[in-house]
Amino acid sequence: MLFASIDIGTNAVRLLFSNVYLRDEQIYAEKASLIRIPVRLGEDVFSINYISEDKLEHLLKTMRAFKLLLEVYRPVAYIACATAAMREATNSDEVVRRIKEEVGIDIKVISGNEEADIVTASNHVLLYEPFKYKMYVDVGGGSTEISLLDNREHVESKSFKIGTIRYLNNKIEAKEWTKMKDWLEQFQDDFGRIYLIGSGGNINKITKLYGNKETFTINRDDLMRAYEHLCKYTLEERIEMLGLRPDRADVIVPAAIIFIKIMNWIRAGFVYVPKIGLADGLIYKVYDEYQKKVSILN
Repeated sequence: MLFASIDIGTNAVRLLFSNVYLRDEQIYAEKASLIRIPVRLGEDVFSINYISEDKLEHLLKTMRAFKLLLEVYRPVAYIACATAAMREATNSDEVVRRIKEEVGIDIKVISGNEEADIVTASNHVLLYEPFKYKMYVDVGGGSTEISLLDNREHVESKSFKIGTIRYLNNKIEAKEWTKMKDWLEQFQDDFGRIYLIGSGGNINKITKLYGNKETFTINRDDLMRAYEHLCKYTLEERIEMLGLRPDRADVIVPAAIIFIKIMNWIRAGFVYVPKIGLADGLIYKVYDEYQKKVSILN
């Protein structure tokens, strides 16, 4: 069955269509189509604290296009959520209202902890020795969500106001880095035995360019070399010589910094990058909600 999700992020807005099926009593989702529009709501929110009329019009046009695609693809059900930028925008309620009235799509603004939990919904990674825990790290434009799992059991999640757009706008407070490091240190007895799983477009791209394409991993040394290599180029050179999209070329460097810090703190030798994100987790969420409605009706 086809399901869809809309992720209104700080950097980009995504519409994902996925075919969901059961195999060995496990839910799997296979991407059918992904549309990504770099609206960059965070540029407004982290500078003027609200979403300007210009950004709102861009968002409304994007949502109208998504609504047409939903009508064409005709998924069984869909869900739409917004994250860090919308959480912090002073006019968030107004934006949600206008999308509902002018486009007909209901948007739910989710908390950082909800975001962290949703990202891990597509959790199919099995642990092996010597790893004790899985740690999902999702780096977005406005926030970084970290979730710790003991195999498939959720242990703890935390959201931090550390993101790539926030970094570019010098809006990450020193105390937020300290807060992240302190939170991670509660698991210090298992540092070196935590299986790190990264999500987000930037770590996907870094791994594709500098990591192991067969295992979907990048080790700490290669990530450091990737960061140093990217820093040698200007923004324009990253676009022209490395072939990066303009909306990827600037945020890819702060994303590398965030992952390097976390890897150093928890002594992770590598990060596994299975190309998942919030939009993928939302597919599992809407599928679960659909199945609950079906069971009630039956």
